[in-house]
Amino acid sequence: MEDDQRVSDLVKELVHRLLSSRSDSQTPTSSHHHQQQALKYAIRILSSRMTPSISSDSTAMAESIKRHLATQGKSSDALTFADLYSKFDSKTGPGSVNNKWSVLYMLKVISEDRSNRKVRSDSRVLTGLFASAVSGGLPALFDADRADDNSRVFGERETAGKSWRDGVGNDNSRVLHDPEVVGKSWSDGVGNDRVLRGRGALEKGWGDGVGNDNSRVFRGRGMLEKGWNGGVLMVSKDPENIRDRAYMEFTSLIKEENEVTEEVLVRDVLYACQGIDGKFVKFDEKVDAYALPDGVRVPRATRIMVRKLCELGWLFRKVKGYISESMDRFPAEDVGTVGQAFCAALQDELSEYYKLLAVLEVQSMNPIPLVSETATSGNYLSLRRLSVWFAEPMVKMRLMALLVDTCKVLKGGAMAGAIHMHAQHGDPLVHEFMKRLLHRVTSPLFEMVRSWVLEGELEDIFAEFFVLGQPGKGECLWREGYSLHDGMLPSFISQSLAQRILRTGKSINFLRVCCEDRGWADAATEAAAAAGTTTTRGALGYGETNALESLVTEAAKRIDKHLMDVMHKQYKFKEHCLAIKRYLLLGQGDFVQYLMDIVGPELSEPANTISSFKLAGLLESAIRSSNAQYDDRDILDRLRVKMMAHNTGDRGWDVFSLDYEATVPLNTVFTESVMGRYLRIFNFLWKLRRVEHALIGAWKTMKPNSVTSHFFNKLQNAVRLQLLMTSRKCQVLWDDMNHFVTNLQYYIMFEVLEVSWSKFLNEMEVAKDLDDLLAAHEIYLHSIIEKSLLGERSQTLYKTLFVLFDLILRFRSHADRLYEGIHEFQAKTTESSRDKSKSRSHPNDKTSKPGSWVSEGRKALTQRAIEFLRNIEQDLDGIGKEYSSLLEGFISQLPVQKHIDLKFLLFRLDFTEFYSRMHPLK
Repeated sequence: MEDDQRVSDLVKELVHRLLSSRSDSQTPTSSHHHQQQALKYAIRILSSRMTPSISSDSTAMAESIKRHLATQGKSSDALTFADLYSKFDSKTGPGSVNNKWSVLYMLKVISEDRSNRKVRSDSRVLTGLFASAVSGGLPALFDADRADDNSRVFGERETAGKSWRDGVGNDNSRVLHDPEVVGKSWSDGVGNDRVLRGRGALEKGWGDGVGNDNSRVFRGRGMLEKGWNGGVLMVSKDPENIRDRAYMEFTSLIKEENEVTEEVLVRDVLYACQGIDGKFVKFDEKVDAYALPDGVRVPRATRIMVRKLCELGWLFRKVKGYISESMDRFPAEDVGTVGQAFCAALQDELSEYYKLLAVLEVQSMNPIPLVSETATSGNYLSLRRLSVWFAEPMVKMRLMALLVDTCKVLKGGAMAGAIHMHAQHGDPLVHEFMKRLLHRVTSPLFEMVRSWVLEGELEDIFAEFFVLGQPGKGECLWREGYSLHDGMLPSFISQSLAQRILRTGKSINFLRVCCEDRGWADAATEAAAAAGTTTTRGALGYGETNALESLVTEAAKRIDKHLMDVMHKQYKFKEHCLAIKRYLLLGQGDFVQYLMDIVGPELSEPANTISSFKLAGLLESAIRSSNAQYDDRDILDRLRVKMMAHNTGDRGWDVFSLDYEATVPLNTVFTESVMGRYLRIFNFLWKLRRVEHALIGAWKTMKPNSVTSHFFNKLQNAVRLQLLMTSRKCQVLWDDMNHFVTNLQYYIMFEVLEVSWSKFLNEMEVAKDLDDLLAAHEIYLHSIIEKSLLGERSQTLYKTLFVLFDLILRFRSHADRLYEGIHEFQAKTTESSRDKSKSRSHPNDKTSKPGSWVSEGRKALTQRAIEFLRNIEQDLDGIGKEYSSLLEGFISQLPVQKHIDLKFLLFRLDFTEFYSRMHPLK
């Protein structure tokens, strides 16, 4: 309070001294009134924010005063001033002046003000007065008595008032009629461009203490010259004092709205952008944003700008919170290495952001000047400048916050793919930023790809890779050991490329685990060299998709070729396929025929009485008795007898089968399910061969009896006729069945098995990888099943065919009974003839007495023969009718089958159109 009173007294004394020389021509009352007005105006200026736009350097100010004195020819005064200034500047401690440059500046302005009043004529009084006010001195006041003549001078009162307060003249007074422009100029301390159009002229007037005659403020200069009488002039007021009151209200409003200085707001905004609450700008949990409290009085435009600038702090808070949360949970399965790399990339971007904030915080320490004059004005920081500085960081921070929201629930390849989608942007700044970010984020993913493709190692602790590994060995390793996880496949890796990546790593693991081969390492090194990369870490990165594709292609080509060489040369895959065709698909004819001959009697027994060891011995005998003995011993050792599960009443024919044992790595192709399908084919072909064997056996039985037909010439006509009819019917039925079985077997063995095998050989030759080989074998097996009526779509035909097979076997049994009966009848007839001759030579023999079997044998034998032949004929008629009905149904279903090869079977069975004419299709 004491210092304030002292300052007030000094100002009052200074005003009194400055105006004392002008009060000689005025009355004491008028002089006191003018001094009071000048004192109020001086205090208003001193209490305002108006400051000169020059550097606060006392040495520079002293040099300016010395130059001014020297140019006026006052060298002695200049030397005296220099000596006084050195003493003044060296004085420190209690009683010294802290703000020395302000004292020097005030003395210079007062000196210029006095000298200007002495040398200027009355016609330039107004210019001197206004220049004095602009240069920082106290303005002269006009005489109230002459105010009416000069009222037009200040027709634009707002312009003059604004010039006095800010130290800026403006030749475009209409700008100040806009309150927003005025508020902005007042708040920032820097005028608008339109306000400062006459800045050069005014700055010149500030430095020289001379006003600018070009200002529109001085349009009434002539009238002022006319009305000046050497006294004190007063600015005129309108009758109702509207302009003055409006100006005072505007001044009061500006003061009320600027409770907080802009420097404080700038520092608070910088704090908010670091996630820290400032003195006024704080984070509001309710609105989830940084904002100024409603109680702080600032202009609405300033409040809006602060809110917009603090958006950067809100975004920073979100990004920083995500990083902290993720790193606190690491190493967790839901974060992973890709998530950690993402956090590290975000942290690097925040480090650059921190550097920018450090630079801005240094600039925020400099005061905001009211008028820009020198180059040093670029070091300060206002809200407007802060918005320019924050333009680029705002874009980056928005992107990072968007990525944070997107990646909260993602990890691994899914996270990298989501970030990659945001990189497809036309803005070069955004594109470069995302590319830099993705290079860091995808580095763990590309390292997983490199390790998998070149080493077969699945370095995926947190399940982030798009290749999933399942524990398994043997046949499961290739088919089920590894698979693609589409959810983790990033969008910058295509599906086809992902499949090649998967297959390449699977091939390495298959060679290492199943084949126990190490040749893949050389192939991987050659692939890396051919692709122009290395096998070391960090060789691949984001944006190098072509390099990745080249590496995967070269690695896949070489490693797959090595795998195929191992399968064909070391493990003889083709030879094993041929062995399965020859033994399980019954392609080795002599072996099959001999096996069926020697195991036939054994297999006719009930299934539960057959010994598998005995059948194994018989199998070995069949091998040694056929050309199969010349095959590789490793192949023959894999061939085994397999007895299937049997039910009550089953015979050996129903449960007998052959099996082929496939070991690692062959069991990758010949899996249990595949061998089960081979077993189905074997059972079908074995039954077909059994039927054929049965018909051949029937023929062997029927042919010798044709030689003994002359014995029946001695029989009665009835017996002879019945025997001929029955034998003929049996022969015709056998021919019909033999035609069907022979053509069916030809179709199966040649048009199905051989054609499919030929196609399989071609596919095997062109197969480039194990997947191609598996696919070719699957097509081969599927083709056999579909063409052999074993597919799902041919189940009706399959069932009908097996009923036909059973019917043919029934026919064989009836044919055997027929010719066994004929043979027995022939034997009885011969015996009867011998007994009759004997009875003639011994008439007293008891056995030849009337009524005995010998005497009545021929008649009874004839009767029994006729009855037997009639029964057989009836059975054969029943079998023939049932066979014809089944065969008609079977042939009628062939044209509607979807598989085209089954139509060729119809052509072979009915090439003479016999069945078509006999049973025309309806």
